[in-house]
Amino acid sequence: MSQPAAGPGAPEPGALQPLLPSDPSRLAGDRLLGRLGAGGMGVVYLGRTDTGELAAVKVTLADQADQPDFRARFRREVEAARRVASPWAVPVIGADPDAPEPWMATAFVPGPSLGEAVRAHGPLPERSVRILGGAVARALSAVHAAGLVHRDVKPGNILLAVDGPRLIDFGIARVTDETALTSADMVVGTPGFLAPEQAEARAAEIGPAADVFALGCLLAFAATGRPPFGSGSLDALLYRTVHDEPDLAGVPDGLLDLVRQCLAKRPAERPTAEELAARLTEDTPGTAADWLPAPVVTTIATRSAAMLALPAIDATAPGAPTAPPPEPSRRRFLLLGAGAAVLAAGGGAYALAASRRDDTGKDGKSPAPKARDTWAIGLLADLSGPDKEIGRAQERGARLAVEQFNALHKGKPITLELKVSDERGDRGGALAAARRLTTDPAVVAVLGPTSDAAGQAALPAFEEAGVPLLTVSAG
Repeated sequence: MSQPAAGPGAPEPGALQPLLPSDPSRLAGDRLLGRLGAGGMGVVYLGRTDTGELAAVKVTLADQADQPDFRARFRREVEAARRVASPWAVPVIGADPDAPEPWMATAFVPGPSLGEAVRAHGPLPERSVRILGGAVARALSAVHAAGLVHRDVKPGNILLAVDGPRLIDFGIARVTDETALTSADMVVGTPGFLAPEQAEARAAEIGPAADVFALGCLLAFAATGRPPFGSGSLDALLYRTVHDEPDLAGVPDGLLDLVRQCLAKRPAERPTAEELAARLTEDTPGTAADWLPAPVVTTIATRSAAMLALPAIDATAPGAPTAPPPEPSRRRFLLLGAGAAVLAAGGGAYALAASRRDDTGKDGKSPAPKARDTWAIGLLADLSGPDKEIGRAQERGARLAVEQFNALHKGKPITLELKVSDERGDRGGALAAARRLTTDPAVVAVLGPTSDAAGQAALPAFEEAGVPLLTVSAG
């Protein structure tokens, strides 16, 4: 038996390396920002699309693409990933299997893999393991409903985000009833997270139950910090998987029976992914919003902020001239925000017309305000005080969001700009900094501030002007 050569593998966010002189700067319209990983089969880049989204772009080396059946396998990987519809599976956002160096781009998740998080911070608590397993089981249920088997469910292929985990990498997924393009005696997958039928290369028996076995290994790893069949040489791992009972010491009592059922040697004795999802989450208290331990959340936040420091997207060219819309009331901005889908669909002029100000002032004679086609979002942030690193990250994020909005709505009636005011992290300067924004007639809403003290001091300015304030950090 043999094991296939490792490919580029799952990208490890946070391990971003600079581009090499031989690397392209753009690929199929995406700007490449750095390397996420590399292996014998190719490179995974971090890219940014023309709409500002980050993407993990997997590019295969040309000499690999020339191998027999390679393009068929790569095309199958793309098709497999596109067939899976689940919020817990990372979606494909672009691909070209016929390029000289075939590539595929998926949405980028800036969190650590499960393996990295457990190595850095230790095992997860039972509630976290339940929510993790429930989400991954739902992703696998969608995989199986699409007639596929993932075949490589492992800690490196689970990325952790604040709103839940994501299953990635369909590189060795295959259609359930398909004749494999790999050799019949080849072990496909990752030793230690293989089902017995995979470990013995019994290709005809490898189906959805193999993914459930791997998920059982994943749950044991998340709860204890170690794989249930240990570590060591390839032969030893495969032998223990087929013949030995798993080491489940340390798995919480509430999960123990379920994990044992997942790790049954016979595929028919394992639950389905759908059954597993229901059983993992039925007794979980609360919501998934706080599902991860604080150190893991901190890692995600740090990496997300680092992503904001990357080079900005290219400036967007101005769209075709359009008739300026009537000026909306700033107090009605939140209503327009709720109708963002209307704006995105091209109905912005109608939405803005519906929120037209009264044509007359208090004296009954004042003219209607001048029409405006550029509006501003204000940012109140600590750019020079004790929290300046956070404040500057917030500024980068706000600029990226404004650029992305303008790219998505190019040629539409509204263009956004960002106006920034430094609150310096102290109460004394916060009110004045806030008033610089709230008295600007172009500013329709403000993001910030960075600190609680600045927020408390600045509130009167927003109450006086009736300008909406959205805080993402204070409090």
